Amino acid sequence: MPESSTTAARNGLKPSTSNAPYELPWVEKYRPIILDDIVGNTETIDRLKVIAKDGNMPHVIISGAPGIGKTTSILCLARQLLGPAYKEAVLELNASDERGIDVVRTRIKNFAQKKVTLPAGRQKIIILDEADSMTSGAQQALRRTMEIYSNTTRFAFAANASNKIIEPLQSRCAILRYARLTDAQVLRRLQQIATAEKVEVTDDGLAALIFAAEGDMRQAINNLQSTAAGFGLVNGDNVFRVVDSPHPIKVQAMVKACYEGKIDAALDSLKELWDLGYSCHDIISTMFRVTKSIPALSEHAKLEFVREIGFTHMRILEGVQTYLQLSGCLARLCKINMKPALFKLPSRDMI
Repeated sequence: MPESSTTAARNGLKPSTSNAPYELPWVEKYRPIILDDIVGNTETIDRLKVIAKDGNMPHVIISGAPGIGKTTSILCLARQLLGPAYKEAVLELNASDERGIDVVRTRIKNFAQKKVTLPAGRQKIIILDEADSMTSGAQQALRRTMEIYSNTTRFAFAANASNKIIEPLQSRCAILRYARLTDAQVLRRLQQIATAEKVEVTDDGLAALIFAAEGDMRQAINNLQSTAAGFGLVNGDNVFRVVDSPHPIKVQAMVKACYEGKIDAALDSLKELWDLGYSCHDIISTMFRVTKSIPALSEHAKLEFVREIGFTHMRILEGVQTYLQLSGCLARLCKINMKPALFKLPSRDMI
């Protein structure tokens, strides 16, 4: 392998093949192959490395937000445990596959019974992605299968919420919880990919990708590829055009106007965003994320603002998605920081 290809592989970045018939999505192209290349959740990954070294893999449930490396971790672990037997000894079923009770009784059971030549002390692995979307009946049917074939087959579940997996399955598994990735971790990987793909990226473009992703590496990489393909230059404005969410600078100006009690300026900003076609949900979600990071707001004001925005978000999710609802939210935010004396009723002497 040439030196440049070796360096790319060592950094967790597969070298691009110029004679490839089509362009792979960057999410797949730069997907880690070994556990050392996975970004974030260092302590949990270290536990998986010990399992890969010893070969004694328990049934596992990995839970956490989307796009933070749950399925990739299991695939890397399986690759390191099974080596050349990986293709034959791994069955992966994800949410797009039929995973009702019949599949558990037939396909999963047949795979568990299948004879495969494996390295000493290793077992076949069945990966169930988005396991929290499996029906309760299918999960119940898995209980006995896991016990009968535990000598030859291990199960790995990836789920967004582990509490949606039934208790009997949870008690049979080691549960690993993944946290969202930090901004610095996402930034490092985006810079590596941008360099490898020779994409022109500005600092505000990277900041916009990180802001829009909210710790979701998959979304950050997809947005990077979409912006690079659509505009060539990855800057803040282009990223927010691609993700189609309100620009946080405009939303920040609107929230600051509320803090200063300038209701007319805040309503003008809201009208501008509304006329651009953003939904209530888009605007209120961005308000929530922006409010937490405005340095001009005191800690008390932030807490009060977040509480009020949260109540409005709840009403919007219940179906009251109107411009009036957002206007009312701005009015209440303006009222928070105004002097209480302005709202006192006139005394009898003044009437």
